[in-house]
Amino acid sequence: MVGSGFLLDFLDSKCTSYGIKSYVFLLGVILVYYTALSSHVQASKVPCKSKNFSSKYQHCEINPAGVHDLDCFGKHPTSYRCVWKPGNSASENTYTLIITQPFLSSSPSRIRHCKVYNTSQTNITKGILLYEKYNMTAEVFENSASTNCTKSVFRGSPMSLFRCGPPHNASFSRHSGKLDVSGNWQNENIKDVQYYSVRYKALGSLSWSKPLMQSKNGKKCTVENLNSSLVYSMQMQCVTNDRCPQCPWSESYTVPAELTTQPVMVNMKDTDIAKTKGRRLISLTWKFPAKEQHDSYHVIIGKASGEAPRQRMITTEPEIRLVLSYSEYHLNISAVNNASTSPAVSQTIPQREDTASTGAGKLNVTVDNNTSFTIHWKEDLIKNYVCYSVEWMERGHKAGSMSFYEDEYNHRTLTSLPEPLEPYKRYSITLHTRPDKDTCNMKKVNNSESTYGRTHFYSIEGSPLSAPTNLSFYNVSLNSVELQWLSIPEDDIRGFLLGYIIYCTEYQHGGATTERNITMDPMSNSYELRDLKDGTAYGVKISGFTEAGVGVRSTPIFFTTKYQELSQLIGVITIFAVIGIVLIFGSPVIKRAKVILWPSIPNPGKSNAMQKIEEPCELELLGSINHLEEEEWDTNSLKIVEKQEVIPASPLSSMLPLLHASDDEEEDSTEMTCNWIQGDTGDSTEEIPSDIAGQIIPDINRIDPQSSPFTFPCDYTTIEMFQQGIPQSMPARTSFSQDTESDPEDTEWTVVKSGLDYMSQFSTSPILDGKEISRIL
Repeated sequence: MVGSGFLLDFLDSKCTSYGIKSYVFLLGVILVYYTALSSHVQASKVPCKSKNFSSKYQHCEINPAGVHDLDCFGKHPTSYRCVWKPGNSASENTYTLIITQPFLSSSPSRIRHCKVYNTSQTNITKGILLYEKYNMTAEVFENSASTNCTKSVFRGSPMSLFRCGPPHNASFSRHSGKLDVSGNWQNENIKDVQYYSVRYKALGSLSWSKPLMQSKNGKKCTVENLNSSLVYSMQMQCVTNDRCPQCPWSESYTVPAELTTQPVMVNMKDTDIAKTKGRRLISLTWKFPAKEQHDSYHVIIGKASGEAPRQRMITTEPEIRLVLSYSEYHLNISAVNNASTSPAVSQTIPQREDTASTGAGKLNVTVDNNTSFTIHWKEDLIKNYVCYSVEWMERGHKAGSMSFYEDEYNHRTLTSLPEPLEPYKRYSITLHTRPDKDTCNMKKVNNSESTYGRTHFYSIEGSPLSAPTNLSFYNVSLNSVELQWLSIPEDDIRGFLLGYIIYCTEYQHGGATTERNITMDPMSNSYELRDLKDGTAYGVKISGFTEAGVGVRSTPIFFTTKYQELSQLIGVITIFAVIGIVLIFGSPVIKRAKVILWPSIPNPGKSNAMQKIEEPCELELLGSINHLEEEEWDTNSLKIVEKQEVIPASPLSSMLPLLHASDDEEEDSTEMTCNWIQGDTGDSTEEIPSDIAGQIIPDINRIDPQSSPFTFPCDYTTIEMFQQGIPQSMPARTSFSQDTESDPEDTEWTVVKSGLDYMSQFSTSPILDGKEISRIL
């Protein structure tokens, strides 16, 4: 058996002082103790012999990548432990721990004590017994059956292994540049460890802090004057004493930087849940500026009424969704790492106002006294729910709450309220239903209850303390006026407002007065007074009323309706004013409208394509011919193309409008008479006898330029207009009549046609002298 040699040594020292019975008794007690102790061993153990195991594990080598840092220690001879660190090669390792104690250090081959422990853990914490007189050697083998077997070795004296180990866990808390350290030791060392020390260094630094920080007791130590933004490494050890002769340092703990900034709320959205009444979906999002320093977020939510519990939720994402009732909630969000918690950002989720699903008619409240009231609801509610919660609140104050169980009646009387109800104060009351039946107290906040209905009540009602404000009038006419006012402040109503009363006083001539009252509904804030007398003074007051009575009247306002004569005079003045405005501003407006809507026809005289004739003229050609002498004519060059009767006046008169154009806007434009003669260059080469030419001249002389049908009274004349004035029925060529004795009255004037070349020249030079005409003809 393990430790049998040690037990025998112990018994040998005691046998001389005890009898046989005592020896048997002690042996039984020790066996019971050993049996109980053996039941707690974490690994299987078997006896060993040096000759057997030396060859079995000789292929295992010491390797830094394999099992390492084997350490054995204990508090007393009956409680030693060995711990080690695993290798990096495999995820699932098996270990074999072999502990041997030779008789003498000079004779290591003679084994006094040898035990083997097989385990998958990295420690043997119970059941290791050693002889105090002999040195011990511990060897741990990792994966001994494998060719990659590694080992670690520890040697020491059992008397030197007594020590208080490091804490098995530690916690850290950073705040305001300080670090609070708490260490927890094994139960066997709790009474022995009175104080402990702490050393620290910035992460990456080579040297530890000096001097060491020592705790004031065995549980808590505070380190001050740290940089909040730095990450630190921390180690702990107990302070040595008689019971703890040795105190090894713990392994290094990494303490992250202190979180000093709070999250920033980004958005909060309140939406309805489909096919669900009395609940809403609250979506919250936020952001945290120091993302790399935190591990998660803590969200703490509770009802504004203070009803327990306050639920804590942990999330790694900067968002959360909550299913809540219509009550008001308080919520705190903070970032967290394993050493600190950031300042929390607070958010109030407001109470949802009255909706159709929670409106009037679902609840009714009867006040018994200032510490008791009864709430009523519809009977069908108790078919599905038995747990309820009631919240009541005065505006601007903290809500009170009470939960109860009811499965029989559709009402509940609440007594012993936390605070008495105040008179003349308006309270809102809300009834919630809860699905849990084992307890009506709220187990959690999220997704725990639904709002059934809400209403308002007064413990005692009173009449309004003040009147509606800002009473005014406008649109005064002969027999009416419009009134307007603001509602009474809610704190001054002191009850449910039932309506308004308008007091209208008529001041008659001679000092007599007549008053009439008009009642309005509580939702109105304006009214039109009708059936008033013209030219009469009136005074108006207004007040509100509740079930308790009529409130204070407002300060009166006074006005006078318009007079009938004054109204007519105003109408006449208005008419004349309109006429005057039209006369003053109408003409420019009309002209401007005419220019925009009916633009004037442009004056052709200003066009470069037209010939402007500046003054009245007669037919220049005929006028020049009147001054010619018969002998000056070159009869040899005159070619008579055709001779025709004078066009009758009536057809010519009908064609003159085609040749006449006048500018309506220029009334002072001068009429000009222009005569154009168009000739046609024919193929005839016959010479004109002199006697015939003599007859032509008198005919031409008889032409009166003013009475000529080819005189065009116009500002301008074109070739096309002239051609339109020539009758199209005239023959192209007519034989000249040789009858010179015909009646002069039968022929009024003779039309001579020359070529188009002549007309083109004549159109560009309308005034020619006689010689030029002679050459042309």
